[in-house]
Amino acid sequence: MQTPTLSSTRASNLFGDLAEMYAGREISDVQIRANALICVHTNRGLEMPESFGIQTQDAVRTLAEALYNQRAIEIWETPEALSGATRMWEVLQSKRVLDMSCENGALGAPVRMRAQMHLSENGLGLTCRWLRGTITPLENLGIDAAVTDNLKELMHRRFGFGLVTGPTGSGKSTTLAAVIDWVRRHMQKHIVTIEDPIEYRYSSTMEDPNKPGSLISAPSLVTQQEVGRHTLTYQTGLKEVLRKTPNVILIGEIRDRLTMETCIEAAQTGHLVLSTLHTRGAVKTVDRILEFFPKEQQPGILARLSETLTFVLSQGLITGFNGRVLVTEYLQNTSAAVSAGIRAYDSGSTSLADALRYKGNLRWDDSLMQLYQDGQIPEDIFRANAMS
Repeated sequence: MQTPTLSSTRASNLFGDLAEMYAGREISDVQIRANALICVHTNRGLEMPESFGIQTQDAVRTLAEALYNQRAIEIWETPEALSGATRMWEVLQSKRVLDMSCENGALGAPVRMRAQMHLSENGLGLTCRWLRGTITPLENLGIDAAVTDNLKELMHRRFGFGLVTGPTGSGKSTTLAAVIDWVRRHMQKHIVTIEDPIEYRYSSTMEDPNKPGSLISAPSLVTQQEVGRHTLTYQTGLKEVLRKTPNVILIGEIRDRLTMETCIEAAQTGHLVLSTLHTRGAVKTVDRILEFFPKEQQPGILARLSETLTFVLSQGLITGFNGRVLVTEYLQNTSAAVSAGIRAYDSGSTSLADALRYKGNLRWDDSLMQLYQDGQIPEDIFRANAMS
């Protein structure tokens, strides 16, 4: 029996069909490869809709060209750069990879997307990240209420450095967006974001708390920049951001030493800096920060962190009985004990780990135990995700 393939008719509305098929299951990414089934990342894991069939090389090429022709056009692009798929293949030939943003409607997509075209053993491949348009309120994320209240308090600080950490797909961007949106609606700040890509967009208006259904101007100004579109790199974006007189700076992800050092410096010079790292646990986050720097610089970095690091919120999404649930660890640097623990930290020290037991902080295993006791996760998931 011949294996079915994606028809050209269905390809034109591919993402719309996927959105309908997986309604309510929170699609985060769609993977398309030649000679393979389409893979969809949902809140249930990796799913493969067999009804779309095995993708041929020609089908993937057609999808790639269609996405390229529906991408978000840059203001500096010349007519020559807009001439169909020819330019796309030129870029792929020279760089072997092509990143782009697509607005709502590309191949039936109900959301904005960040698409990457790349090459592998199978040939041309597509990875499409779905960018959500709705920001979940901070209070509705599943974070412990005491932690949420503390985050709001810390946002009133004039300067500091806050990190949300966790593996890919743990909801870091969602949490930071909720924090930024709370600041936007409750404080008079200039917020500048540097992201790759811009995942959430912040409106200049908000609902009037005294007149439900009516809109008023939000008290904060938000300036958003996307790496590759509005600034060349994270480093150039950070260098330029201080000239925009920001109060709050959001860096989508810290990937290298220069970005980390610039974030710490910006916090020291009177800015509230928020960003993410790929670490699990508050204490391990300090280890990860130190890995960016040579050994001889680490004592100085720890001293600077003890003054600027405001909080570390580490989180993960794990499989529960009714979909994924959030487990968190939280460390706030608001006491002399935590500050001293950071300053004197080394990989064998337990003082910072002990500080997680202080009031206002939250240990990963305590958060996990609460989910287990509340009947949200089974025992095997509890044991598999415990840190100790």
